[in-house]
Amino acid sequence: MSSPVLSDNPRAIVYFVAVAKAGSFTAAANELGISKSAMGKSIAKLEQHLATKLLYRTTRKLSLTTEGEAYFASCQNALDTLRAAETSLRSKLTEPSGTVRIDMPAAFGRSVMMPILLGMTERYPHLKLTLTFNDRIIDPLDAGFNLAIRYGALKDSGDLVAKKLNDQHLLLCASPSYLERYGSPQNLQALSQHRCLMAWRGGSPLSWRVKDDNGQEVRFNPPPFHQISDGDAMIDACMAGAGIVQFPEALLRPFIAQGKLVTILPEHAPSPTELNIIWPRSYQLLPSVRFIIDELVSLAGQNTFG
Repeated sequence: MSSPVLSDNPRAIVYFVAVAKAGSFTAAANELGISKSAMGKSIAKLEQHLATKLLYRTTRKLSLTTEGEAYFASCQNALDTLRAAETSLRSKLTEPSGTVRIDMPAAFGRSVMMPILLGMTERYPHLKLTLTFNDRIIDPLDAGFNLAIRYGALKDSGDLVAKKLNDQHLLLCASPSYLERYGSPQNLQALSQHRCLMAWRGGSPLSWRVKDDNGQEVRFNPPPFHQISDGDAMIDACMAGAGIVQFPEALLRPFIAQGKLVTILPEHAPSPTELNIIWPRSYQLLPSVRFIIDELVSLAGQNTFG
């Protein structure tokens, strides 16, 4: 069995990443101070070892193959990790530094999590963030994230670690103007006669979680009046009087306190759902990633996200 590439010639990976970023053997070779010939031979040996073509080469253009793009992303992440570790050891930094990639639910991420994360960067100016917002189910391993925030119970797996932050209480809400115009529903059945604003995911509306008249938790699917794919837009539409929504209390609390939204059918509120932070399982987390995890867990201890 052949030896692993990393133990055989890790320099080849550095050369490959440099070529992929520069889009040129000549530019990459000049940047690293080696000959173009040595660069080409090293990458050819790497391709032979992997039994995979990584680059398309023509006289005028160089581009990555599909396999090369995937390998480049993995190599780039690995080199980022090594550089961050080296920087930390050399400079004896006592504060978080480097770039952390975080994916979050759209509305919660923007209104609740983003101010907290930006506050961390104010305290630690060497800490950089790459933030994305979406409500899709994602695999942090495939997407290349260091951390992800997601609703719902998650179990530790062989590849991912899940840490619960706070419980999230789901509320049904409408604006005062909507309730004045259409009245307040007195039971679940009455919701079918109301304008329900439903989250749109994967080509269909998401159901609500409620307790039925017997106290049993069920999935509830009222006829959707509007279907919206963005959480912020749903809350804005609700405050504008467009209909009824169900969201975690942490997102709705400021608007309820301001009188812009009113809770309806509280007796049918379901059991709380979890808010989790998840990350790829690793024997050695980057110090900056560990710092953010510890900070968020500490804030959860104060029920910041509840």
